[in-house]
Amino acid sequence: MGIYGSTALGIAGTIVLFRVLGPAQAGRFMIVWGVVDFLGLVFKMTSDEALVKYGFRYAAAEDWPRFHRLVRVTFAFETGCSTLAGGIVAGIAPFADSIFRHGTGLLVPMLLASLVLPLAAVESIGGTLLILRGRYDIRGALLSFAMGLRLIGFVIGTQHGVTGAVVGLVAAQAVSTVATAALGLVALQRFPKADPAPLGDDGHAVAKFVAQSSADTTLVSLRVWLAPLALGVMRGPVDVGLFRAAQSPQTSFSVLSAPVRMILLTEQTRDWEHGRPDAVFAGLRRYIAGTAVLMAVLVPPLVWFMPWLIRVVLGRDYLGATDAARFIVAAAAVQLVFGWTKTLPVTIGRPGLRVIAHAIESGVLLALIITFGRLWGVTGAGAAVLVSTLAYAGVWVALLNVIKADRKFPEGNSIG
Repeated sequence: MGIYGSTALGIAGTIVLFRVLGPAQAGRFMIVWGVVDFLGLVFKMTSDEALVKYGFRYAAAEDWPRFHRLVRVTFAFETGCSTLAGGIVAGIAPFADSIFRHGTGLLVPMLLASLVLPLAAVESIGGTLLILRGRYDIRGALLSFAMGLRLIGFVIGTQHGVTGAVVGLVAAQAVSTVATAALGLVALQRFPKADPAPLGDDGHAVAKFVAQSSADTTLVSLRVWLAPLALGVMRGPVDVGLFRAAQSPQTSFSVLSAPVRMILLTEQTRDWEHGRPDAVFAGLRRYIAGTAVLMAVLVPPLVWFMPWLIRVVLGRDYLGATDAARFIVAAAAVQLVFGWTKTLPVTIGRPGLRVIAHAIESGVLLALIITFGRLWGVTGAGAAVLVSTLAYAGVWVALLNVIKADRKFPEGNSIG
């Protein structure tokens, strides 16, 4: 309920942003946020996933010295890399107006938005510590709190244009970071205390895990931001605003499965490290069946009523995003059914599988977005997203069959 509450508040904030700013100004905001989020994901070390995987392992083995060492190492990597990414964003800011077609007034908003990255890194580690304690209920409540603050920031900030909206975003992030970090520290203190010890032989494995997860995160950022940023370069802020409006269903569907995915990551990783792989794959089958039925019910009416939904929710100015939104609804449905691909590789300790799938997806998207986006603008970009998503799903069908055929996993685990 906490995560669904955060979804509702996040959607409300997006609606406020789009309706108050309009397509052109909303497009400028999305260019700023796209650069920040894209570079943040590119340079993000994704240490939080390694902390979940190996944190549960050390907790299961009651190896508390290495547990506490892992927390310190992942925190240092996460915050250091995010701070570096923020500095790069600040360095790009003076050139933003010349990079993006019809870009004006991007310097100050981009400089301010770069502050979000180190703040978000601290919040991420704090939230991961709560997950290690099994308190994803508190994590969900904190997400609602964060999105509520962001909504307030947008309500106030959008009255003063793009810069005001960014100020509202940064202020909300600062407050939510303090709250999550404080509760994460409390969660850490409830684990048995021990003097940190070197990771030893696990050091190389952790580094490899982080590198593979980070590569995957970079490719995921391409899925989200390649199309809007490419449109910003080729066509301008209006097309970016329309396309980001069309992407709203994709964001909503992703969050729809977020509570289940958080539980899958927590419970299945714990089961895996305790030698119960059958429980992991039984949960996977239930997730696929349930989401497939849900999407079969929801998608057809959403596609049919899309013009009405856009007119009511965002306003007539965004009707140009209708056909793109229809393509993206179909893509979002596929992504939701395959949402388990975000957690299973972490659970079984093979994040490189995600790199393979996302690399193919990104390659298809890049090839199509240049052609379709240039020819048909927002609608072409929506079609490119759907085709690349289907390619991603096809790759994962093949990978899952290989996994089942091998029936062997690293570190002595097997499907059973």
